[in-house]
Amino acid sequence: MKKFPLLLMVLAFPFSVLAQDRITGHNFATRSEVIAQNGMACTSQPLATQVALDILKSGGNAIDAAIAANAALGLMEPTGNGIGGDLFAIVWDAKTQKLYGLNASGRSPYNLTLDYFKENGYNKIPALGPLPVSVPGCVDGWFELHQKFGKLPMTELLAPTIRYARQGFPVSELIAYYWKRNAKILKSYPGFAEVYLPNGQAPAKGDIFKNPYLANTLQQIANEGRDAFYKGEIAQEMVNYVQRQGGFLSLKDLADHASEWIEPISTNYRGYDVWELPPNGQGTAVLQMLNILEQYDISSMGFGTPEYMHLFIEAKKLAFEDRAKYYSDPDFSELPVTQLISKDYARERSKLIDQNKASRSFPAGELEQGNTIYLTTADKDGNLVSLIQSNYRGMGSGMTPGKLGFILQDRGELFALKDGHLNVYEPHKRPFHTIIPAFITKDGKPFISFGLMGGAMQPQGHVQIICNLIDFGMNLQEAGDAPRMRHEGSSQPTGETMNDGGTVYLESDFDYPIIRKLLGKGHQIKSSRGGYGGYQAIQWDRKNNVFLGASESRKDGQAAGY
Repeated sequence: MKKFPLLLMVLAFPFSVLAQDRITGHNFATRSEVIAQNGMACTSQPLATQVALDILKSGGNAIDAAIAANAALGLMEPTGNGIGGDLFAIVWDAKTQKLYGLNASGRSPYNLTLDYFKENGYNKIPALGPLPVSVPGCVDGWFELHQKFGKLPMTELLAPTIRYARQGFPVSELIAYYWKRNAKILKSYPGFAEVYLPNGQAPAKGDIFKNPYLANTLQQIANEGRDAFYKGEIAQEMVNYVQRQGGFLSLKDLADHASEWIEPISTNYRGYDVWELPPNGQGTAVLQMLNILEQYDISSMGFGTPEYMHLFIEAKKLAFEDRAKYYSDPDFSELPVTQLISKDYARERSKLIDQNKASRSFPAGELEQGNTIYLTTADKDGNLVSLIQSNYRGMGSGMTPGKLGFILQDRGELFALKDGHLNVYEPHKRPFHTIIPAFITKDGKPFISFGLMGGAMQPQGHVQIICNLIDFGMNLQEAGDAPRMRHEGSSQPTGETMNDGGTVYLESDFDYPIIRKLLGKGHQIKSSRGGYGGYQAIQWDRKNNVFLGASESRKDGQAAGY
């Protein structure tokens, strides 16, 4: 009988309080930040993080560590990236005290035209097969980063991955799950099963996977340089394979490829400068959303309130209408990026928001004219790298050429097939891109290097992380662990339009009273177990001269320092 009142008292407490045992920070935090003095690496795979740390400990800098980690992730997490995909990076160079942006995305084939799609009855570029294949930019991106900032020889940077590819590594649970899902779709494409389905099936958790073909390819790249990939035997093998499948990739497409160093773009959000890369990526949407949200007292609304969540969703809808209309390859169109990220433009656009009612559609502004991996590294000299790399749609197009050990990306799917659209398909053009690295500075000094992968979730994730940090006072790990929301259904750069308000997906940590209020404002709400992105971040603490690292609790990620 004495235990009964105690039982009632226990039942009276919310489950969320009983479900965690943290004595510091927010209830939803999964762990504390990692803190170190001499360097930091945060990736979505613990073995890749250790590869990066080993490079730092052997005298390499943050750029060397980022390249080495990216190579390892291409082997260990082929469900999100690899040398058949593209790369973007933002680098803080301690020597010049400046940010540098790299666009290492590839272009469409010269010999494939819009007329081909029209004549063959395509309303949309296919997601898989040879037609969405664009030139893979990753390898050239590595060499551009290395030539400008690298320290150790490329042979040393690729050696750990070559060793793992020959000797094998244990596949983690989450990667095994996505591998199996991708294999169901891609197993019929020539070459895929030979590389990625040992013994006829996808590796299970704990299985040792080897990729000797990739080891040979990386060894050739390490020994002979980027031209081995874009002009040598590897290039010829890619071309032969794609053309046998009915595609259009040519030796000229590969030989003419070049990455581009670009100026990052920024907006000031409550005293912090937030940096993204300009189109053909979607980073501009982050800055547009922040400019809109800055006009409201977000901190007083509080994290996870229906008032804040409603404003966030509406700001996202506004920015994504412009994303659908104006984001494209700047080499083919004059893009109004300066106007899009101006404070005056944000003030005008925000007038369209009804704080009590969800919009069903928004017009784009009238102006003058996947799975992915993200990683970030830092070194003792103060260099930081924010790098994102992807195949698109998980493992990519399914095109697995010869005995090279990788899959080609399907980024070309993101072109529009509508005449007059800025993102319409054209030969030798870069498609609209979803992958975006981010960086925050304070008073002209590095503050946070971060990213959050996951297709159209990326701008939404970036903004939620920034609001968590700046408006809600969370620490670096809490900002990533906090429950997220995702809106789908906005107009798309491929031509589809929003007319029903779209759907808001919420992680399970949001309480029903909040959901009920959002429903009352007219939002369509659904729950989803996945699709909320994967986060990594490094913060520089100038006061204590230390790095703080955080990694995604929803993935297999690890933040580690020394």
